[in-house]
Amino acid sequence: VQLQASGGGLMQAGGSLRLSCAVSGRPFSLYGMGWFRQGPGQEREFVAAINWSGDITRYADFVKGRFTVSRDNAKNTVYLQMNTVLPEDTAVYYCAATDSNSVPSKGYIYWGQGTQVTVSS
Repeated sequence: VQLQASGGGLMQAGGSLRLSCAVSGRPFSLYGMGWFRQGPGQEREFVAAINWSGDITRYADFVKGRFTVSRDNAKNTVYLQMNTVLPEDTAVYYCAATDSNSVPSKGYIYWGQGTQVTVSS
């Protein structure tokens, strides 16, 4: 299984950005998907998750109402729409896959390489 995250970049606070994560290997619809991030000097933290069918999502408190996770099983891709971004959202964002059909915040098996998001004030 391979995960390829993309869409990161440099942006100003208050702006929007959409990250994508393309998955290859086993049928994409069998994976629960998650997004994580690791800021400078910080530990990696959970951001959002979505189950197999996309009807259950979970968010970290610090992104509720600003970020939206979604998936397109026909395109083997999961997305993270980031709105009203803040400087503290600056981090490397990683996508990850789990065999679970729930929306866990840990225990992911497969990881992508990460994409850098930098938000200036």
